[in-house]
Amino acid sequence: MFSIWAANQNLLLKLLKANNMLSIRNSVKLLLGGVILFQVSCSKSFSGRTDNTPALTPSKSDIDAGLWKPILLTSPTEFAVPAPVATTTPEYIAQISEIKSWQENLSNEEKDMVKYWSAGAVLRWNEILRELVAKHNLPPYQNPDRTYPAPNANNPLAYPTFPFANPPYSARAYAYVSAAQYDALVAAYHYKKLYNRSAPYKVDAAIKVLIPQNDLPSYPSEDAVVAGAAVEVMKLMFPGDQEFIQQKAEEHKRARIIAGANVRSDIEAGEALGKAVAAKFVTRARGDRAGTAGGNAAAWKQLETDCIARGEQPWYSLESPKRPPMLPIFGKVKTFLFDSLTAVSLRPGPPPLTGSPKMLDETKEILGYVNNPTRERLRIVHFWADGAGTVTPPGHWDAIAAEDFITKNFSEVRWARNMALLNMSLMDAAIVCWDTKYFYFNPRPCQLDPKIKTLTGVPNFPAYISGHSTFSGAAAQILGHIVPDRKAAYEAMAKEASDSRMFGGIHYRADCEVGLQVGAKIGNHAIIRAQGDGAGN
Repeated sequence: MFSIWAANQNLLLKLLKANNMLSIRNSVKLLLGGVILFQVSCSKSFSGRTDNTPALTPSKSDIDAGLWKPILLTSPTEFAVPAPVATTTPEYIAQISEIKSWQENLSNEEKDMVKYWSAGAVLRWNEILRELVAKHNLPPYQNPDRTYPAPNANNPLAYPTFPFANPPYSARAYAYVSAAQYDALVAAYHYKKLYNRSAPYKVDAAIKVLIPQNDLPSYPSEDAVVAGAAVEVMKLMFPGDQEFIQQKAEEHKRARIIAGANVRSDIEAGEALGKAVAAKFVTRARGDRAGTAGGNAAAWKQLETDCIARGEQPWYSLESPKRPPMLPIFGKVKTFLFDSLTAVSLRPGPPPLTGSPKMLDETKEILGYVNNPTRERLRIVHFWADGAGTVTPPGHWDAIAAEDFITKNFSEVRWARNMALLNMSLMDAAIVCWDTKYFYFNPRPCQLDPKIKTLTGVPNFPAYISGHSTFSGAAAQILGHIVPDRKAAYEAMAKEASDSRMFGGIHYRADCEVGLQVGAKIGNHAIIRAQGDGAGN
């Protein structure tokens, strides 16, 4: 915290010198505001609007979602779900009795649990995932010998804990969880329509209904499907947090029974289906080449050598001691929305040459921004910083999407489909962006001009193209398709996120403008998928 305070003291002096129209009193307010913004960014809750989110009340059931196009499943019937027992059997009646026994003496904690999960399964598991990303988005500290330790998936609780949930890693985690949930729900809705078993509160009027009623068949449980898929994928991505993840799943399943929404056999069938579908995504994840994205010392040196051979000044780590580059081979990870040849084709042309007049002009522009900060630009820098200890830029866009989706009253399957489209585009944006970064190996502005003192931390990877801009361009494009009335707002947010990296002294204009363009192209691939998946808009 002291280093942040010191940085803001310097910033205050710059403001006082640069703008004599700004009183000392206002400058101090601005300084304190920057510190407060920093503190909030580090300590805010990442679980979303937990207390105030209304119960999910879909405007339409999407009962025909079993006909929608899945992502990895060959068909919605790839994993069989056995026919449920009839509602007149002793077995089912016993399950109804279980609900009633729970409801006889509900504690306030149990009522709160029902309220929490009634906001929506996809929403809540996305919030939980964001919380885990924020917890693990911490770069390792150096060893006594000035080398850096690496997280180990086989020993996830040892320091540094696994994973380091940096932006590419988190984008991949968000994508796999969302995509698995979507496919599992497509299959679940097929079986819901096939078996058409009514919810328990429609079978027995004596059951108290603690959630909004609807006409969607209850077998298999869509909530249990979402939970089953989430648990299996999240255990892979965050192996040291399995107890926490499983605890959330048990709470989720229990809440559905307490609420009168599902009998136990609904839950068990849904959970089994979700886990079966998730296993297919786990298999894909184990072979998508992310495990080797860190590279090795020889590969890192080769990137520098190749850059120098082109007559360019290479990027290097500005940390002390120098930290190994972040995931330099992530550009080889398997994409979701297009094949590897398309991924390479999306790599943009080169940045301005490091010795060119254009690069000199762009460097001077960034120096001007950091030497002449304004209240509004500082707000933008801090709002979009998304650095260590946060949900990362992909998680920031997930939060933006979730806030808007809440107002649209989507069904669970449509929530899952929309989050999958968003997060697949964000993961693919990370892949194309990281491929571009390490192909050109371009230096940061403060490397070309040491007078540039950034207003936020310097990321430990090359500049061109901007990750924030690429993520934001992709997100704005697909979200504008999903929620057309918010298209202009998403584009404005993407532009602001992109500009924040120039205002903070982290990126040149070319990094940001080209990043937005590349991101938009990736978002278009998500739109093409959306237009052909059978779900409508």
